[in-house]
Amino acid sequence: MSSMKARKNDLPFEAWKLRTPTVYVIQEIAGTREGKPKINIMGAANYGDFKFLLPELSQIIFSPGPLIYKLRQGLKDYSSQDYLLLTGDPAIIGVACSIVSDITNGKYKLLKWDKQERKYYPIEINLFEKGKLDE
Repeated sequence: MSSMKARKNDLPFEAWKLRTPTVYVIQEIAGTREGKPKINIMGAANYGDFKFLLPELSQIIFSPGPLIYKLRQGLKDYSSQDYLLLTGDPAIIGVACSIVSDITNGKYKLLKWDKQERKYYPIEINLFEKGKLDE
């Protein structure tokens, strides 16, 4: 038996369907290191188990290569039943969405916070959808 861990995308359909979804939190919430996070993301736990990809102080500045590598490693098991929680530096959020889009051929899910309802809503993204815009 191989000691190599199987990727979620390589699991048989039945096993893949039964696993708990993952909520990929792009960056730790500001204030986490001090024990005083600025926002509460616990409502997103209704959609799956958290996996934090980067520390709260991560930034893309002059050399994005190492950070992109770390994001790719953290997102390598992303599957169509998982979610992205878009936290942190907007440039890093853009890179993470690009990586997931590359893995899933443009189809992925994210969680959007609704300030009025005070809860997260899932949004399904399909970059190649041919639908018309509602104007």
